[in-house]
Amino acid sequence: MALALPVSAQEADGDKPVTLNSVEVTGSRIKGADMATQVPVLAITGEDLAATGLTSVGDILQQLSSSGSALNTKFSNAGNFGFPPDGSGVGSGSATLDLRHLGSGRVLVLVDGVRWVNESSASGVSGSVDLNTIPASIIDRIEILQDGASALYGSDAIAGVLNIITKRKQDGVSINSYWGTYPSLNGGTTTQNNISFGNSSDKLDLFADVSYVTQKAMHTREWARAANECIPGTGLANCSASSPYGRFRFVDPNTGVARDLTLNRDAAPGVPNYAGDFHDFTNADRYNYGPDNKLLTPSNRGAIFVSARYAVTPSTTWYIRGLYNNRRSRSEAAAQSLGFGPSGNTMATTISLAQDNIYNPFGFALDPQTNLISVNRRVVEAGNRVFEQDVDTYTLNTGFEGSFGFRDRSYYWDVNAGFGNNRASQRVTGTMNMTHVKKAVGSPSGCLAIEGCVPLNLWGAPGSITQEMLDYILFVEHDRSQNKIKALSANLSGSLFTLPAGDVNFATGIESRDYFGSYEPDALIVSGESNNVPSQPTRGRYDIREAYLELNAPLLADIPGIRALDLSLASRFSDYSTFGNTTNSKVGLRWQVFDDLTLRSTWAQGFRAPSIGEVYGAMSRFDATIQDPCSADAPGFAGVAAKCAALGVPNGYVQSGRQVGVQTGGNEALKPEESTSLTIGAVYSPSWAQNVGWADRMDITLGYYRIKLDGAIQALDAQTRLNRCVAAGDPNAAACENIVRSRTGDFAQFDNLLLNLGSIKTSGYDFGVNWMGPESAYGRFKVNLQGTYVAEYEAIDANGRVEPRTVGVELNNTGMPRLTANMRVGWALKAWDVDTTFRYISRMKESCAGAAGFPICNSASKAPNRPNGTHVLGRTVYQDLRASWKLPITLDMTVSAGINNLWDKEPPVCVSCSLNGFDASTHDLPGRFFYAQAGIAF
Repeated sequence: MALALPVSAQEADGDKPVTLNSVEVTGSRIKGADMATQVPVLAITGEDLAATGLTSVGDILQQLSSSGSALNTKFSNAGNFGFPPDGSGVGSGSATLDLRHLGSGRVLVLVDGVRWVNESSASGVSGSVDLNTIPASIIDRIEILQDGASALYGSDAIAGVLNIITKRKQDGVSINSYWGTYPSLNGGTTTQNNISFGNSSDKLDLFADVSYVTQKAMHTREWARAANECIPGTGLANCSASSPYGRFRFVDPNTGVARDLTLNRDAAPGVPNYAGDFHDFTNADRYNYGPDNKLLTPSNRGAIFVSARYAVTPSTTWYIRGLYNNRRSRSEAAAQSLGFGPSGNTMATTISLAQDNIYNPFGFALDPQTNLISVNRRVVEAGNRVFEQDVDTYTLNTGFEGSFGFRDRSYYWDVNAGFGNNRASQRVTGTMNMTHVKKAVGSPSGCLAIEGCVPLNLWGAPGSITQEMLDYILFVEHDRSQNKIKALSANLSGSLFTLPAGDVNFATGIESRDYFGSYEPDALIVSGESNNVPSQPTRGRYDIREAYLELNAPLLADIPGIRALDLSLASRFSDYSTFGNTTNSKVGLRWQVFDDLTLRSTWAQGFRAPSIGEVYGAMSRFDATIQDPCSADAPGFAGVAAKCAALGVPNGYVQSGRQVGVQTGGNEALKPEESTSLTIGAVYSPSWAQNVGWADRMDITLGYYRIKLDGAIQALDAQTRLNRCVAAGDPNAAACENIVRSRTGDFAQFDNLLLNLGSIKTSGYDFGVNWMGPESAYGRFKVNLQGTYVAEYEAIDANGRVEPRTVGVELNNTGMPRLTANMRVGWALKAWDVDTTFRYISRMKESCAGAAGFPICNSASKAPNRPNGTHVLGRTVYQDLRASWKLPITLDMTVSAGINNLWDKEPPVCVSCSLNGFDASTHDLPGRFFYAQAGIAF
């Protein structure tokens, strides 16, 4: 995505520079033209948004060169992995923004300068904003401050600030319609329709918009990479051990022999014969869940937005803005695996197969206390698990703003009140009541004595589980969650006094915010009686009272070598009901060397208070993809066998599946994260490139950033923690705390809670060039280049050990390319506009993990965090093409069409990613995306 450069270089109408006069830009509360170049702010216009061919604000912003990996609609994983440690939930159908690879919770999201309510999605209490709650059709422009700003805005503004400025007025009616699809993959069709209207008069500005977006599903079965293998290049080796033919692990009490069996594919209907209808389980018997997933989450989003501004007096304006947004999304996962045995800590550990159960093919009981290792059966008779979310977002903001004069100086004031509520419900089908399962595989006399109980046949071929059996063991899950925010604020800005170089300006204000969040899972989930991912309720609230002061002083002006030299200072005091108070400050320097060149630098303190989910989130499970080093078939097992034995792993143990249930949860002892950030930048707009034969103008920017974050709130990488535990070979070692194995070698407990772990350091460079050619008989050309080079990223835990996430590495479904860049080349002639965008993502490395030993593990190089080899994700270049034409008719009508991913570039293969064989947070979906849109105004 191509962006304009700093706000100071923005165009008002596509041709002329903006003349800034008493405006407020993101990154400063002081109004003034010079403030626009004080901080590194990027801007995106509504036209820029439309030019991407995308309908989700989140998907658009994730194309920023400074954007990291964040949730988007290409993740359709509800039910597959469980709950992340921060208590935010799965977030199905949501889209968030990550800047500087520091996580979406460290980006502050504002709408018209006011905090937006966080999302919930009925699976947790998130500390991030769902950008899909903000329709693209209401946006006038977006400003992105790529700098720490806690001194001005408070918590969360560590990596930067996203400020979405909505439309205030419009004359007449506008109707827009959009259609797009992925024809090669038979899905993903997206439509968007909106109608807006407005009116302006001397006293009233009115704008209203009604929009509706429909995004169809795209199924993995349409793409061979995702459909044919669970991890690309490994066949069925990394697919699920739970198949429709079952996997039954036990010790035969008659022989003392450990058995690992699955049903023969040609077994006759009815109760199978233990002697002849089973064979030893191999990788060829694993279940490929790939075709059952989705590449794109289907959703419907409808919104109504109204904004009104009324001039009460010539110097006082009352405003009100309100939005209602509804999102209905649907995720799917493969049919549920019904499993029980001694490992874990749920009801499944208490289930036994009774010897006299009418479907028992073995002739003896399977008891988790004695001979049962595990039973797993993929219940395909029940169909896929379906997760349907219904999310309502309400926001209302109102207030007064105005100005007054005092002693020949101008002052600006505003008072504001706001409320936001994100409320979600989720309906889940395809999951099972394990209390009923326990009764159904128990003694038939006990089952038949219970009304409705039907004995369950888990041991037969697909189809052996009848509808009557399903009716007894299945249940419909209902979950709910919500996030609320209430905010009051008052601000005053103006001029204090005059120095020889100009006025000393100030801004000051107070703010009060109250937060509430809750998550209420289904009662069967809470009691542990479901075989869905277990979780517990979350509920919490806190409030903040804040005050800030900002000053901007011109130190020198109009002397040789100094056109202007300005100093800015800011400080904010915050008092939290949860942890106490904090003060954060910022210092900035702006040096305009001469008219063409401006240098700037800021140093800022920042902090982020732990979110409700992070503090109050109850114990839940996350199914992490982990390669157990103690599995007898793991690469390098021989070198750790003795240590594994010391950890209680029995001889011959083989990991049954790559997903390991890790218990996660919040921590009321968490402290706020604290940060310091430094930015240094230059903006060069050479006069020798203005209004000349080859250019109307050119702007060049270069910026350096460095952020150090202390007390980072996160859980340790589970794979790294397990590797360290095995390397220690001592169950009492710190790395092995709360990692407990059952007698079978499987994990009975694996806790990985949130902590203030240590520090994160990152630094890098942003660069950009914006060139606009002159008007000619052949039209006007323009080129815009934006890029980010990440020089350093290092995370260190509390014990001084370096964590595996770093530059150029793919880890846990998130990538960190060293270089990302976007270049947009445009041409305009009369009624025509054509532009093409090139998007570059540099190569990355990842651990071979489950692909170790396979040819796809394409690099022999190893690293401490890649002991099993390295797989390389190659560099990627996407090209997008778009054209628009303003029709030569009386009505104001424009039609556009485009192709994203023009050359049908497939995303690089990812062998460590949990689903679909690619990193959906970094790379595009496979296939070309064609779209067309039309707009008419009257």
